[in-house]
Amino acid sequence: MNAHLSGVAWEFLNGEGFEPDGFQIEAIAAIESGASVVVTAPTGSGKTLIAEAAIEIALAAGKRAFYTTPIKALSNQKYRDLVDRYGEGGTGLLTGDNSLNGEAPVVVMTTEVLRNMIYAGSEALDGLGVVVLDEVHYLQDRYRGSVWEETIIHLPGDIQLVNLSATVANSEEFAGWVRARRGATELVVEEKRPVPLESVYLLRDRYHGDAIEWFPILGKDGNRPNPRVVDLLRKGRGRRRRFATPRRLEVSEALLAGGMLPAINFIFSRAGCDQAARTVASAGLRLTSADERREIRAFASEATSHLDQTDLAVLGYESWLAMLECGVAAHHAGRVPAFKEAVERLFADGSIKLVFATETLALGINMPAKAVVVESFSKFNGESHELLRAGDYTQLTGRAGRRGIDDRGTAVVLYSPYVPFKQVADVAAAGSHPLVSSFEPSYNMAVNLVANYPRAKAQELLRASFAQFTVQERARRLDERIAEREGEVDRYLAAAQCERGDIEAYAEAPFGSGEGADAARAY
Repeated sequence: MNAHLSGVAWEFLNGEGFEPDGFQIEAIAAIESGASVVVTAPTGSGKTLIAEAAIEIALAAGKRAFYTTPIKALSNQKYRDLVDRYGEGGTGLLTGDNSLNGEAPVVVMTTEVLRNMIYAGSEALDGLGVVVLDEVHYLQDRYRGSVWEETIIHLPGDIQLVNLSATVANSEEFAGWVRARRGATELVVEEKRPVPLESVYLLRDRYHGDAIEWFPILGKDGNRPNPRVVDLLRKGRGRRRRFATPRRLEVSEALLAGGMLPAINFIFSRAGCDQAARTVASAGLRLTSADERREIRAFASEATSHLDQTDLAVLGYESWLAMLECGVAAHHAGRVPAFKEAVERLFADGSIKLVFATETLALGINMPAKAVVVESFSKFNGESHELLRAGDYTQLTGRAGRRGIDDRGTAVVLYSPYVPFKQVADVAAAGSHPLVSSFEPSYNMAVNLVANYPRAKAQELLRASFAQFTVQERARRLDERIAEREGEVDRYLAAAQCERGDIEAYAEAPFGSGEGADAARAY
């Protein structure tokens, strides 16, 4: 198992009590050798083990470790996980909501906190051995993505980076950029999901009594649209459309009947999540037993005990609890932390069976399910609606399939008359899309560059983004192709010549007389 490992890493893995995967061993060995790593792997494949090993290696060397995440909910969950390993005294948490034990050997934080530390020249960076950038593909986010690039560019060069990402199509290019900025960097790619995923299409058939029907999205080859669905949708056109989008209650009932609970239903709207949970709960769909309802009431009471009764009333505690007792919940950034954490824990232990959530839940929070529903194939990006990309779909459906419990996970996509079925199938089959920089210099960055670096160095750092690297790499590849083509032209020209002349002179001379005839006779 640990043929490539020694010392701390070997002891750490042996203490875990299970056989690690090959990509985990490869990444941990690279970290142990002193290199930074870029690890791309499907959700739920075990990237966290690599981060935990990196932390152990840093602590054994007498250094500190930072674990960064894109959202507070994920930071809170990672903090709880690491407290279980290192205790409250050995673990800290720094987010916009919490500041706990920031001087601890292991500190969890949002990425913005680390970026601000770097710009401020914080003493907290002294003695820092490793930084984990979880969900590093978030650097493509148009509003916050530049924070990840700034961190990779400006973090002191002697600190190792562990970059963890969902599968991306241009992982070699991204790793090349990190290597250019950070020095020795190993790329570790794992494409196999620990639990196979089946994507299915759910629709309501008006011609068959509004029956809810399931169909595989992909054909037998796993790459093309299911021809049966294509044929059905073609026949269903007309003055009265045959197929319709299933309602949320109908989807929930279909999941229950199909044995696909627990499940997460992704809705790209906070209000939509709340409305869906209320609709299902008020319809009388009970997904819990009497014992589970007692456990839910006790846990919810304990989880919110620090809140005043007046505050609980304002937050709608009683209606929230009633939904939980039905086995249904909403999860989004608009909920107070106590409510969100309670939902996460109750879902993880199996008490809650159905959660309606925004896409933030797809960012690494440990809430695996048997099935995931993608209610809409388009979402609002702040300016307009855009279709999901392959990587977005993979990230959302990554929660489907519980390792060691399910033999497969199910991704459910709802029929929509506005999104062609072929587009849905193409996205489901692709698996990933290229990681694209969203880097834009901010006033904050400009001020810090001017304050901390000479002009030439500041300009160099401004040109150090992933976007600039991508442009330069493409230009380099184009130059190489041009050089190859020029070399081919030279070889062809050389082959077109001999001691009697060349093809070009033969082609230009009049054929059949004069120089042309002489050239023809010579050849």
